[in-house]
Amino acid sequence: MAERTAEISRKTNETSVSVRVNIDGTGTAKISTGVGFFDHMLDQLSRHSLIDMEIDVKGDLHIDDHHTVEDTGIAIGQAIAKALGDRKGITRYASLDLAMDETMTKAALDISGRPFLVWNVQFSAPKIGTFDTELVREFFQALAQNAGITLHILNHYGANNHHIAETCFKAVARVLRSATEIDPRQAGRIPSTKGMLA
Repeated sequence: MAERTAEISRKTNETSVSVRVNIDGTGTAKISTGVGFFDHMLDQLSRHSLIDMEIDVKGDLHIDDHHTVEDTGIAIGQAIAKALGDRKGITRYASLDLAMDETMTKAALDISGRPFLVWNVQFSAPKIGTFDTELVREFFQALAQNAGITLHILNHYGANNHHIAETCFKAVARVLRSATEIDPRQAGRIPSTKGMLA
């Protein structure tokens, strides 16, 4: 099987983003975005998806975290799409309910080539520390759009906003792991009656 790796560099007037992924990794992460809570969430994404991620971001944090978070999502999504190539042999679909203490969140994923995000998550406060909770959705919107995936995220319940955010990242990580895995019964076929996933 060919290596499923990719590198993306993206530079705008607002951010400079460099991302490298290895779909068939061990969940090793080297992450620096300048936003501590976001680094912690991306570490969870890498660790639980088993996708190796090297992420380096320089953003306009003197304004706020928005451009840094969104542009990182764009670059990770593009890197995953590039690494998956024509998507031959992948499992394609995955769904999971993930528990963390008092919180439970569901993620469901289709590596479809048709980007779509369904977001049913509410936070009880506008910030986790200094991090804007609304940016969690912005990240997953950018990721889904640029990876070409259909992604549904539903928080069933939870009281702690840190836990709610973290279960979103961990649940998405786990479904990414499952959906990108090679299914030996596919024998190198693209898992679609259309013959393509793009």
